[in-house]
Amino acid sequence: MSLRRATASAVTLVLGLAACQEPGLEPSLATDQNALAPSFYRTASFEQFTPIAGSAACVAPPSLLADFATYQPLVLPQGFAQRILADEIGGFRPVAGSGGDLPDMMTLNETGPQAGRFMYRTHEVGSNGALTVTDLETGITTLADQQSHYEALDGIVWTPWGTVLFAEERIVASLKDPQAPNAVGGLTYEYDPATKTSRPLLAFGARSHEGLRFDRDGNLYGISESTPGVNGSGAIYKFVPDVKGDLSSGQLYALKVTDASTREGAAEWVALDRDAVKINSDAEAIAKSATGWGRPEDIEIIRLQGGTFREVMFVTSTSEDLVLRIELNGDKATVSNYVKEGINVTGLDNPDNLALDVHGNLYIIEDNGPGDIWAVDRSERTRKVASKVSLFASVSDCSAEPTGLYFDRTGRKAWVHVQHAGGVLRNDLFVELTRP
Repeated sequence: MSLRRATASAVTLVLGLAACQEPGLEPSLATDQNALAPSFYRTASFEQFTPIAGSAACVAPPSLLADFATYQPLVLPQGFAQRILADEIGGFRPVAGSGGDLPDMMTLNETGPQAGRFMYRTHEVGSNGALTVTDLETGITTLADQQSHYEALDGIVWTPWGTVLFAEERIVASLKDPQAPNAVGGLTYEYDPATKTSRPLLAFGARSHEGLRFDRDGNLYGISESTPGVNGSGAIYKFVPDVKGDLSSGQLYALKVTDASTREGAAEWVALDRDAVKINSDAEAIAKSATGWGRPEDIEIIRLQGGTFREVMFVTSTSEDLVLRIELNGDKATVSNYVKEGINVTGLDNPDNLALDVHGNLYIIEDNGPGDIWAVDRSERTRKVASKVSLFASVSDCSAEPTGLYFDRTGRKAWVHVQHAGGVLRNDLFVELTRP
C-alpha cells in the first residue's frame, strides 16, 4: 500500500447503517477468518453509530514520546474509545530493529487453544522485513519471523489449519529469496507458530501481493497490486491446492470478465501455467487475457445462502476509487462495481484495505491523508451495487494512513494501525477501538 499523501476531498454521507438482518443469509463458520470478527449487534454495538461529520482536520502527532499515552489519533463516532497498545518506538523496533517500522496488515490466531490472544502483523519495510506478534493479555510484542530478503511485507491471513500466511508487495523484487532466485515479483510465505519456521508458497505465484483470503472450500484468493498497461496485470487470482490444506502445489487461476469493455457481469477463472506463475504470474495472467483493474489491493469474502452462489468476494481497486463485488460460483463468477466514487459515495479516495465483521458489515479503509474509514451496511451484501455508505472514522495525522483494520470475535473490540506516521518522531501505532 504505497501511501499517497494528499488531502481528502469533502465527504458527503450516503445514508446511515441499518440494523436489521435480511433473510437468506448464513453466518460464517468458526473455521473461517470472518467468523472471528465481532457480532456488533448486542450491547455496545459498533454498528449502532452516528456517522462522523467529515474527514478529520490535520493535526500533527505528539513530539514527545510520553505524550502518546493520551494521544487520540482517530476521530470516532460518539461513544467509541481508543487507546494505543503498542508503537514503533517502544514496541516494534526493539524486537525487529529497522525492520519493525511500518506495521501493516494484521490477524489474530483465530483457532487453537489460545485463539484470539496473539495479534500477528506484517511490517512493510524495504528489507529485513518482520512478522511481529503482540500478546494481547500481557501487552508484550515479540519477533515471530524476520529474514533479510523479506521486503514490503503486507497481506496476512490465518489459515484454517493454524498457520499464518503473509506476502510481499513487490512487482519486481529487489531482494531474491534463495529458494526462488528466478521469481520476478514478491512471494507469499507460510509461517508455522508451532515450529517457528516459514516457507515460500511458489505455486501461488510471484507478483505484488496484498489481500489474502480463503473460501469455504479451502481455495486461496489474491491479487496483483499493479496497473494494466503500466506495470503489471492488475488481476485477481484464485488458487486451488492439489491437496486441501497444503498450499505447496496446486492450480492458479486468474479472473476474466466476458465483457472486457465494462469489466462487469459474467466472468470465469482461467487456468495459468503452473511453472510460469512461479516466475511471473502477472505475465502469465496477461498472456491468458485476464481482466485487470487499477491497483487491486485487499480482499474479503462473505458467505451467503441460497441462489446460484454461496460466497461473495469484495476487492478494492485503489486507483479507480472502486470496490468490486464478485459472486463466486465454482469456475464461474459475476462481477459488479459495488462502491464507486461519484456513483454511490462522495469522498472515497484511494480505497485500500477492507474488513468484515461476522454479520457482514463491510469497512473500507483509505490509503490517503487524512485516511478515512467507511462502512457499508450488512443489508447491502445481496445487492450488486450498494446504496448505503457511511463515514465511520478518520485519522487526524494527515501524513499517515489507517491500515489492517481487524475485528475480534467478541463484538467489543477492533484494532487498526496508523502507518507512515508524521510529526517529529514518526511513531507508527497499534490502536485498539472499543465501545465501552
